[in-house]
Amino acid sequence: MSFRLNVAASLLAAASPVALFAQAPTAGHDHAGHQSASPLTPPAENAGETMDHSTMDHGAMDHGAMDHAGMNHSGMDHSGMDHAQHNGETPASAPNHVHPTDTAQPYVDGSGTARLPAAQGPMSGLHAMSGDWMLMAHGNVQLNYTDHKGPRGDDLVYATSMLMLAAERDLGGARLALRSMLSLEPTMSARGYPNLFATGETAGGAALVDRQHPHDLFMELAARLDVDIAPGASVFLYGGPVGEPALGPSAFMHRASAHYNPEPPITHHWFDSTHITYGVVTAGVALPQWQLEGSAFRGREPDEERWGIETPKLDSWSVRLSWTPTPNWAAQVSHGFLKNPETLHGDQNEHRTTASVHYADGALSATAAFSAKNRDPGDTLTAWLGEINYDLTPRHSLFGRVENVANDELIPDHDDPLHDVPFRITKMQAGYAWNTPIGDGPVHLALGGSVNLYAKPAALDAVYGDNPWGYTLFARLSLGR
Repeated sequence: MSFRLNVAASLLAAASPVALFAQAPTAGHDHAGHQSASPLTPPAENAGETMDHSTMDHGAMDHGAMDHAGMNHSGMDHSGMDHAQHNGETPASAPNHVHPTDTAQPYVDGSGTARLPAAQGPMSGLHAMSGDWMLMAHGNVQLNYTDHKGPRGDDLVYATSMLMLAAERDLGGARLALRSMLSLEPTMSARGYPNLFATGETAGGAALVDRQHPHDLFMELAARLDVDIAPGASVFLYGGPVGEPALGPSAFMHRASAHYNPEPPITHHWFDSTHITYGVVTAGVALPQWQLEGSAFRGREPDEERWGIETPKLDSWSVRLSWTPTPNWAAQVSHGFLKNPETLHGDQNEHRTTASVHYADGALSATAAFSAKNRDPGDTLTAWLGEINYDLTPRHSLFGRVENVANDELIPDHDDPLHDVPFRITKMQAGYAWNTPIGDGPVHLALGGSVNLYAKPAALDAVYGDNPWGYTLFARLSLGR
């Protein structure tokens, strides 16, 4: 019964934006690929231009996190742009895909206030104008079957979902964006779904080990205000009851390099576990190639009650410097202090340092990242991640991920001599996805799967078996590709 409820609710989450935007007047031109550094041109100036959103291939981008309100289309020639070739859900599904917008803007916005390479391509979904407001929606629902082998393994059929809604407008020298992101994953069991060697958060008061926790209903409820201070330069303020601080790379579900990958990284709680944070305020300075920002936020991870909003606090901090030298590259370094982030380690604070590099060029998107998690008191645990998505054709894609992490939470039994012992684990994953639009509308279907292999110390053989492995199959419906 709970599985049927989870799937039905997830389908509603993906379908609802279609009905919402079906009644809204569509803008005369496509804002999907234009970024946030310049004033918004009124729709009337471009009323003669029409673009086919249904064929544009940009589904991995986060509509809730992108600031389109301040876009200047007046100097751009859209008439010669061929969008018909871009069918599919990934931002770079067509060979030699070139970001067809302002080449002076070398980045697109990822989750929260993070930056990603502009060559990742513009996003897809539903876009409409309502007076001075641009409205945007993107969503997906994914049905999965996963089977992880070995004594700690498990198999499960489950559904994940995400819905992003945003409204943005120009204020004359400033831009305002209202953002929301929701999921109906709380309808699944509090234990989430199998993900061998993953740890983080709790279910029924017990540590989740070899499981991925479900996301909260509210993944983002935030706003961003950008104010121009000089040509090409602005200051901004971002925040809300649910948001993401300036710490780490863009969250995995918004990176084009992870677009088709059906499994969260086992390093999630080293890099981007703060993508759902209850209470965030971020201030920064933005230039085309540089962004410097700092955040105050709540350090504690979300609790097990995933339907509500927890009391916001500002007891932790972070700083991040981002560099986008060209439309193909984006890099960041960040450091943060998290107060009592983990429920079961309530007496420990954490200092987290991360660095990442993202590359995108045509059909290829890749990410490399490093993180050091220093518990206070406690050890410093490091993690590495490399991830890639390569579109062979507009319909066929290959993807992969390699992770290496030192994890001391794999043995939760306090009486076990291996409890709190850090073990270095390597996960190797490879997969394939096929996608197609459904009819002439904005809905796309993707089918695929991945296989996992692991390397671990021999001391864990009795717990995980000699050669644990696993696989996941998925079918995804999404607005855009």
